[in-house]
Amino acid sequence: MKDIIDGFLRFQRDAFPTRKELFKRLATSQTPSALFISCSDSRMVPELVTQREPGDLFVIRNAGNIVPAYGPEPGGVSATVEYAVAALGVTDVVICGHSDCGAMTAIAKCKCLDHMPAVANWLRYSDSAKLVNEAIEHSSDRERVGSMVRENIVAQLNNIRTHPSVALALSQGRLTLHGWVYDIETGSIEALDSVTRRFVSLAEHPDVTATPNEYSVAA
Repeated sequence: MKDIIDGFLRFQRDAFPTRKELFKRLATSQTPSALFISCSDSRMVPELVTQREPGDLFVIRNAGNIVPAYGPEPGGVSATVEYAVAALGVTDVVICGHSDCGAMTAIAKCKCLDHMPAVANWLRYSDSAKLVNEAIEHSSDRERVGSMVRENIVAQLNNIRTHPSVALALSQGRLTLHGWVYDIETGSIEALDSVTRRFVSLAEHPDVTATPNEYSVAA
């Protein structure tokens, strides 16, 4: 804990003064351009990976970067998605998984989670991805986990489209969806191409999106 407090003190002393005007503007309002949904994993830091400043991203982080399908029961993820899209008017939503994900590893390898019932229940929102992944032949456990990470991105993109605010924004052509997988070791990102349904290098295909063709806006 001492390291965390020391870090805050360095921020207050060194970093905050250099961004004083930025924080002054942010003190009374925010206008993030994107909602970034990622895993809670300590190795995945959205602002670092995307090199964004405070105020640029509206962020949701949870185990497995999961977005439950819309339903009548209240939930923090659903409420945050709705606020980002309906109130803040974000123009992009990124759902970003990552390599060596503990949640996806547990699903892919069918690890017993009886000692963590809350985690087990939460990961049920990835059941459709699990079913698809189990129907694919994998040459190794590493490939099985990597495939599960990607299939989970597809599943969560399907889930988020069931949210009324997202469905409306997509139908009006004012929202674009993105599905990413971040590789911790190499620092690279693969993005889901809605046309080919494949994950491709974001560096080589920076314009690729996961927005279905029927929602694409004509140029």
